[in-house]
Amino acid sequence: MHAILEDFHSAPVSRAEGAMLAYAEKLTREPWSVTQDDIHLLRDAGWDDRGIHDMAQVVAYFNYVNRLADGLGVSLEA
Repeated sequence: MHAILEDFHSAPVSRAEGAMLAYAEKLTREPWSVTQDDIHLLRDAGWDDRGIHDMAQVVAYFNYVNRLADGLGVSLEA
């Protein structure tokens, strides 16, 4: 877990996990740049359409919630 948090690119994760983390980072940081090539990379790493869909939903949801909280000045609970 610590290795993933520090730098997932060099963390000891499976090919499927690495592809998922790279996709999540790209969808978070540059959503406009996601293309079918990114989806093909996920499929090549072993993800099926449902897994890719669920992945996009979770990433998008967390991005939405964080942006909403930041935009409203919501503080984290202790």
